[in-house]
Amino acid sequence: MTSKPPRHSRHAFGKNNPRHSGRHHSSNARAKPEQSKTREGPERVVGSLTRASNGWRLQSANRRMKGEFILHVKSRVELKEGELAVAEIIPSARRFGPREAKLLDTLGSMDSPRAVSLIAIATHDLPDHFDKAALDEANAAQPVTPNNRTDLRHIPLITIDGEDARDFDDAVFAEPHGDGWHLIVAIADVAHYVKPNSALDKTAYERGNSVYFPDRVVPMLPEALSNELCSLKPNVDRACMAVHMWLDNIGELTRWQFVRGVMRSHARLTYEQVQRAKDGHPDKTTEPLLEKAIKPLYDAYNCLMKARLNRGTLELDLPERKVEIENGKVKAIKIRARLDSHKLIEEFMICANVAAAAQLESKGGICIYRVHDKPAELKLQGLRDFLNSLEISLVPTKQLHPRVLTKILEDHAGGPHSQVINEVMLRSQAQAIYSPDNIGHFGLALAKYAHFTSPIRRYADLVVHRGLIRALKLGDDGLTDNEIHRLEKIAEHISTTERKAAAAERDATDRFVTLYMAGRVGETFPARISGVARFGLFARLNETGADGIIPFQSLPNDYYHFDEKRHAFIGRRTKRIFQLAQPVTVRLEEANRLTGGMSFSIVEEEKDNSRSSQHPSQKTLKNQHNKYKSGHKRRKR
Repeated sequence: MTSKPPRHSRHAFGKNNPRHSGRHHSSNARAKPEQSKTREGPERVVGSLTRASNGWRLQSANRRMKGEFILHVKSRVELKEGELAVAEIIPSARRFGPREAKLLDTLGSMDSPRAVSLIAIATHDLPDHFDKAALDEANAAQPVTPNNRTDLRHIPLITIDGEDARDFDDAVFAEPHGDGWHLIVAIADVAHYVKPNSALDKTAYERGNSVYFPDRVVPMLPEALSNELCSLKPNVDRACMAVHMWLDNIGELTRWQFVRGVMRSHARLTYEQVQRAKDGHPDKTTEPLLEKAIKPLYDAYNCLMKARLNRGTLELDLPERKVEIENGKVKAIKIRARLDSHKLIEEFMICANVAAAAQLESKGGICIYRVHDKPAELKLQGLRDFLNSLEISLVPTKQLHPRVLTKILEDHAGGPHSQVINEVMLRSQAQAIYSPDNIGHFGLALAKYAHFTSPIRRYADLVVHRGLIRALKLGDDGLTDNEIHRLEKIAEHISTTERKAAAAERDATDRFVTLYMAGRVGETFPARISGVARFGLFARLNETGADGIIPFQSLPNDYYHFDEKRHAFIGRRTKRIFQLAQPVTVRLEEANRLTGGMSFSIVEEEKDNSRSSQHPSQKTLKNQHNKYKSGHKRRKR
């Protein structure tokens, strides 16, 4: 199991979740991950080995690098048919014929329980082994003492995480203060153990962040730190960086104070456990904590939500798939639950992140901010065109605010277009990145924002911790002059590693889902069109959220015109329409275990039922299509 499951996020533009966001599709059909490399070197390909009459071939597992490679293999290497392998692509000026590659390593059988995550790791060139120097530093680390630290051990701080989490890097506390609230967010003091320019620092910088797969995690730091000394386990002393925050009665942050402390978690709780306790069903662990810890957290959360509503944040509702693994096989694909306990932690983390950015800005602005720009005009026009096709208007660009987009989402929540409006709105958003230059965070409607709460698994947060240590004179292990001069380069690098991690996680999830569906080829499923591109449609199954392509040439009984503005294919003869968000019945035609790709075909319904299967806006679309045609003819004349 992964050491920490993916965290939830309503603000899904990139990985904005203050802890760890979920995975989100962000193209017209599927996300097209940016293949930026963080380590220099030749291009690599991962695939399956096949024996040919004159040697070995490698069938690529990458859907964006399809085809077969002639494999150069050292004479004494023993290979097996169907085995997974990694190869270095040999540059060639040839435009035709199979490309060539040199064998680097084998990964074992495709049937191995870890094959899926190994393919993702190799494909995206993720470093998954620590060098001896980094491991030696981690293993030599020792627990801290309360000397020269603020003692927080008497405060009933608790951790709230997923059921299968093994590392706990944040703890929370709340109590009334006047007519407002006093909050504490305590974060593992990773900066105490990972010093600038150390072996641990170099490997953490190279990785940039941890990468989470359904069956394993590729951590940013060795387990001696991430699962032990930097994990806020219950009833043991742990070094922490904590922030006290004071809110007024409408949830606005009025003041804050950062301290380096020593804490002792009073309980390790799960989201479900905390929610059950709040809903009146405490267990033996949560019952003694209900009044002094859990209820105050929810009351403070309700106060924070007032400020969130007043700001007018973008509230995307994008269900996240959860792949459950048992004995190395996919047991189930479910939609991940989103409880108030998840939102509570998210709001506490956002508040702490805002305090960190504000503190550093007040001390001269030496900070790596988490920034999210307004949507680009071209993407915004695409969103406007799509909304127009559903007879939904969007304000002019100059008047655009996240609350305007949220109002559209709320007005159509639960309706037939709800999911696709959320997805198209996500695709219109800019990518959130790290930057030393603050432009604010559009989605969260915040003027300043940084990542402070997850230094175990995000290098950005470690840099922010070091910045606070230097600015507030909390030790001699703060941000160095060299790091300050390199902030822009650091921000660019960790933005790239973040995108690469998201692409690897997404690819692995797709392959796990395809493995789960492979035994159901030939079956039919209710689905919804999730993307429209020139080469075909994409469909998402209602049951599992699995995605696949419906090739253009397989569309039934007509030649179809691609209407990009309306995200639709329109039949030239029948005027039949296949549009984004339309419900359809599909047959699974192929589930490719190697690439993780699935293909579907449209299942034609009986003529008497054809009307009932039409998309709710079919009449509207036909009218618009006729207007488009007549207008086009007039322009031609």
